[in-house]
Amino acid sequence: MVINYNMIVMQKDIHPKYYPNARIQCACGNAFTIGSTKEFIEIEICSKCHPFYTGKEKIIDTLGQVQKFRKRLVRKEEMKKKRKK
Repeated sequence: MVINYNMIVMQKDIHPKYYPNARIQCACGNAFTIGSTKEFIEIEICSKCHPFYTGKEKIIDTLGQVQKFRKRLVRKEEMKKKRKK
């Protein structure tokens, strides 16, 4: 079976309007433009204020898991030093 894709016609008026210069406004005050199907978008966190991108990331410790991990990491480093000697 051969399908001739030149004969397939897309339906009209079913796609949302595209705004190539949609304005994005963050809660921190940062504003920028992107392409979107909405003309204006309000967001809570952007790359200027997100802790991961700003370097102010905090590790939330539940039940001492971070401390356990750090102890294991120190022990692993000590084992590497012993093996080199």
